[in-house]
Amino acid sequence: MDFTQNSCREFVTVLASNAPVPGGGGAAALVGAIGTALGNMVGSLTVGKKKYADVEEEIIALKAKCDALQTELLDQVPADAEGFEPLSKAYGIPKDDPNRERILEEATLTACAVPVHIMELCCEALEAISVFAAKGSRLAVSDAGCGAVCVKAALQAASLNVFINTKTLKDRAAAEEMNKKCLDMLDKYGAMADEIFESVKAGFFK
Repeated sequence: MDFTQNSCREFVTVLASNAPVPGGGGAAALVGAIGTALGNMVGSLTVGKKKYADVEEEIIALKAKCDALQTELLDQVPADAEGFEPLSKAYGIPKDDPNRERILEEATLTACAVPVHIMELCCEALEAISVFAAKGSRLAVSDAGCGAVCVKAALQAASLNVFINTKTLKDRAAAEEMNKKCLDMLDKYGAMADEIFESVKAGFFK
C-alpha cells in the first residue's frame, strides 16, 4: 500500500499503530521529501525576480532536480514497506527450517537497500539546498534552513534503519561495507546540513 496517498493525519495514525509499516524508513523518506520541497520553495520564490537574474538558470536547473528528488523520496515510502515485507515474513520461519538462515540473510539485505537509497537521495537534496540557501531569495532563506534540518533528520533516521539490520548480518564484510558507506554520508552531509542551518541562523543576527 502506498501510504503517501493517505492524508497526513491517517499516515501519522498508522505510523503510531502496531502495524509493521510504515516505519522509520518510510517516515524518513517522507520527511526527506518535505525538506527537499522546502528548499525547492526557495527556488520557486527566486525564479523570475530581477534581483536574482544572474543565478536564475542555475536555480531553474536545481528546481528540476529537486522536483525529481521529491518524487523519488515519496516513492521510497511504499518501497520501504515492500522491502521490509520479506524480512517480516522470514522471522516467522520455524527455527529448525534449514533454509531459515539463508532466507533471513537475503531478506535483511533487501531491507537495507531502500534506507541506503533514501540516504543517497538526502545527500543530493542537501547539495541543492546549500545552493538555494546561498543564492536564493533572502526573503525565503529561512525555508532553506528548515529544509536542511528536515533532510538531515531524514538522513539520520534512514541510517538507523540500515544499522539495525547490518547488525544481524552473518556476512560481516558486507555489513561493514554498508556501515562505512552510511557513516561517511552521515559525516559529510550531516556537517553540510549543520553549516546551512548555522549560516541561515547567523544571517538573522547581523
